[in-house]
Amino acid sequence: MSGPTDSYPTIILSGTDPDLPDDFSNDFSKYKDFQDMARGGSALLRSCWDSIMGRTVALKTLLPKASTNPRERRRFLREARVTSQLAHPATVPVYEIGRTDDGHLYFTMKCIAGENLFKILQRLSWGDKAAEREYPLHVLIDMMLQAAQALAYAHVHGVVHRDVKPENIWVGKFGEVILLDWGVAKVWGQSDKDAIPTEDLDHKLATSKDKQLQTLTLDGQRPGTPLYMSPEAVLGNRNIDERTDIFSFGVLMYELLTFSEPFRGPTIRHTFDNIINFSPPSMLKKAPARNIPDALDRIVLKAIEKEPNDRYESMLDMIDDLSATRLELLSAPR
Repeated sequence: MSGPTDSYPTIILSGTDPDLPDDFSNDFSKYKDFQDMARGGSALLRSCWDSIMGRTVALKTLLPKASTNPRERRRFLREARVTSQLAHPATVPVYEIGRTDDGHLYFTMKCIAGENLFKILQRLSWGDKAAEREYPLHVLIDMMLQAAQALAYAHVHGVVHRDVKPENIWVGKFGEVILLDWGVAKVWGQSDKDAIPTEDLDHKLATSKDKQLQTLTLDGQRPGTPLYMSPEAVLGNRNIDERTDIFSFGVLMYELLTFSEPFRGPTIRHTFDNIINFSPPSMLKKAPARNIPDALDRIVLKAIEKEPNDRYESMLDMIDDLSATRLELLSAPR
């Protein structure tokens, strides 16, 4: 495994989680012409005009109902600071953190245009001819390599993303790929406080009121994170490392290439059981019409091995194999 090194500054909790000083403020009045972009359970994302810098920015605000929750505040600030400290072409630049005139936390970042990877996946799965022309296999691998580089960069800085899924990968109008949402990232020296203790797993699966998990049983709904969790995350291992991201990335690639979620079950309980016990078929068998190269199939199946020690040791190792497969595709006669 890679992990923090002397040549890369390590990102640690003391640099990501502290609250803002009580007397801290920015000139929030410089932001004008707000337009809603997306709303989540705890935050609102809007575009607005920065009248000082003369540019449009994306502004994420912690909603009032979450602003007094210490855990939500910590997660919000961690997302802003981790993203800011991971200055990489495949992460979004963060400009500033501050408080609104009402005292609610916000941060601003580059406003990007495009769509998330799940929307692209949907169009491909529907047989959209324009999408098929725009995203042939070698382009999909290029996109995956960009996202993988962002993960590798994070890992050597001591950060594990923990929420790798198609909805968190943004594809811009010029082919740029951005890995988003570092709010649940694990940073160096942190135990996995959000993990599910093994002894409580059955109880949680049977009684969870989490709306995100409940959507797994509803037709046409995206269950989100649970589909991409690694076995060790499901079992509540408090010392997960970068190999949990490798597993999630492998699940994402399996879905992107076959249009099928490898571990999805009819309920959250079945899905978690599949993640722990079920080995999905090779992509060649799952989607023979997709003409997936053998080498790519081996890469993905290795990434989603149940035991972390059986996966790639680091994201960089996986990148090497993906890059070699891409070259083979480009050099093959057409």
